[in-house]
Amino acid sequence: MTMSRSTRIVLRILTVIILALIYVPLLLVLVNSFNVSNTFAWPPREFTLEWWRRAAESQGALDALWVSVRVGLAATVIALVLGTMIAFALQRFAFYGRDVVSLLVILPIALPGIVTGIALNNAFRTIFGWQLGFVTIVIAHATFCIVTVFNNVIARLRRTGVSLEQASADLGASGFTTFRLVTFPMIRSALLAGALLAFALSFDEIVVTTFTAGANLQTLPIWIFNNLFRPNQAPIVNVVAAALILISVVPVWLAQKLSGDAESLGAGR
Repeated sequence: MTMSRSTRIVLRILTVIILALIYVPLLLVLVNSFNVSNTFAWPPREFTLEWWRRAAESQGALDALWVSVRVGLAATVIALVLGTMIAFALQRFAFYGRDVVSLLVILPIALPGIVTGIALNNAFRTIFGWQLGFVTIVIAHATFCIVTVFNNVIARLRRTGVSLEQASADLGASGFTTFRLVTFPMIRSALLAGALLAFALSFDEIVVTTFTAGANLQTLPIWIFNNLFRPNQAPIVNVVAAALILISVVPVWLAQKLSGDAESLGAGR
């Protein structure tokens, strides 16, 4: 499509404005994490690593970080297993109600988090009689992490088709051998990309977690929220937020790179 010079200029200006609105506040968080002022006076008079040292020694932040890591890993494992199985079932088999099942699988990530959180809270406490804690957080996170894995895997299955698997079966390979040597290598990068995105989604989630964590357990986002306005805690919270920004870039970048590499490989076949 050919665009006029004025149109290109307008699009570039709009792109810069949108990116600035997104990333300037994030950059401000990073800068303030080194700001010597505990009230984030702007512009900074001096820079210090004191807040980073205090954050590294904050037992509450470290405990919350460990909870978030464990929840994220557990939810990701569940999402990998169930999301992959659902993707294969919906892509490789035709059955009555398949479109409805597909909609129900994707729906949790489209619902407002507060609706999902209230629904799960009621289910855990009133229907199952469970105490809110680690297990309920994992289950809650897995409900929407499944969607990221499902979307990645089913998109890959649609692109690859079944011809190579059929050829493997024709040559006498068993179902397990075909999956190990043919199917799994084709979807491996999609699984990894889905897992990275699922972990990142779980690690940053706060709304659903608020309704399913209970009073004695805090993930890192909840710890940040609870300590944001406490005296002398704001600089440490700012450091933790800055660290999360830097850490969150890695899984998103890797997932994007893996998806891009997979598409290039698919185009070359």
